[in-house]
Amino acid sequence: MRHSVIDSLEETLPMRHRYIVAGSVLVDMLGYGLIMPLLPFMVQAWSGDATIVGLLGSLYAAMQLLVAPLVGTISDRIGRRPVILGCLFGSSVAYLGLALANSLPMLALAIAISGAAGSSMPVAQAYIADVTGPDDRARGLGLLGAAFGLGLIGGAAMGGFLSQYSLALPPLLAAGIAFLNALYATIALPESLPPARRRSHPIRFHNWLAPALTALQLPTVRPLLIAVTLLNLAFSGLQSNVALFTLTRFGWGPAQNALLFVFVGLCAAFTQGVLVGRLQPRFSEAGLAGGGLGLMALSFAFVGLIQQSGWMLFPPAALLAIGMGLAVPAITSLVSLRAGSGRQGAVLGGMQALISLALLLGPAGFGISFDYFGPTAPYLGSSVLLTGAWLISLIALARPTPSPPRMFRSSEDSEALS
Repeated sequence: MRHSVIDSLEETLPMRHRYIVAGSVLVDMLGYGLIMPLLPFMVQAWSGDATIVGLLGSLYAAMQLLVAPLVGTISDRIGRRPVILGCLFGSSVAYLGLALANSLPMLALAIAISGAAGSSMPVAQAYIADVTGPDDRARGLGLLGAAFGLGLIGGAAMGGFLSQYSLALPPLLAAGIAFLNALYATIALPESLPPARRRSHPIRFHNWLAPALTALQLPTVRPLLIAVTLLNLAFSGLQSNVALFTLTRFGWGPAQNALLFVFVGLCAAFTQGVLVGRLQPRFSEAGLAGGGLGLMALSFAFVGLIQQSGWMLFPPAALLAIGMGLAVPAITSLVSLRAGSGRQGAVLGGMQALISLALLLGPAGFGISFDYFGPTAPYLGSSVLLTGAWLISLIALARPTPSPPRMFRSSEDSEALS
């Protein structure tokens, strides 16, 4: 019965509808890629504090953390289409707010709306799952992954180059793109979840830390979960802070920062698209995880030590992108393998909760250390964190793989991971 429903949907939903859904993800990441490089320059009109910039970056992450589970649950109740449309229209309002903000509270409100509206990825993934069978699902989800990367790189490029004319121009263009995409989706995007398949479970805030805390109790994956949390803590802080770092140290503007962000994105795409597949058979996931974390630790140390020439940022930026491109998929694979039969989804959900916590704390932590200890401090400190992650992973992966526990210690543990 399930496959007959999917087959019927696939007959009525040509590929262009999947492209509309992918467009919603692209718009989300377009906004994120646009906001982060420009945020220090937008804030400068009212405050020069790196702490303020970091807190605004954390605000964006906090809104996504709170809203993403809710929109997924709401889409199970009322369908995917209205939620996707709401996120697209919300993004256009948020980008317009960024362009028109005339005070710090208005800017914060626009960023909060942008974070909330940019939480459509779970709904987009659910839409693709609704309309594809097992054989075609990987290709459909791959389309979302491509939109994710393209939006991130495109947003950074758009924000950097158009801001040479006006800081308001990039968010205005992003607002127009989001609004046109929303109008087209209103006309052309059908619903993927028929009323008969919708759920009526209550909408409530989830204890998102429970899966993380329970996953950390599993000795088979605990060291790797700590390593991936430290990795994302460092990287999320870098994303929100690097534009302020280059402005302070080299006098860079949005255009130079855009070039750096695009360069990092291209290096990451090359790593994940080419290098991982060629290196994995030779070095295994354990080798890629250790090597990737080591490269990231070196890259942060090099950034902190650069004093004069801005072009010297590009080699460590390449090391960072390559290191992260090697480490993240390798660690994810190892966590899944060590979780034990029947627990992969739950443990990976716990890992995602830890990553969300890192995305929340990283920008604020980078901003505070930048203000109180100077531009070099966040990067040298992150290098220390990543060196710790590297050592933890080396020690954990050098030991024989322990047998995962056959069951959780209590029914509450099992419920927390489910």
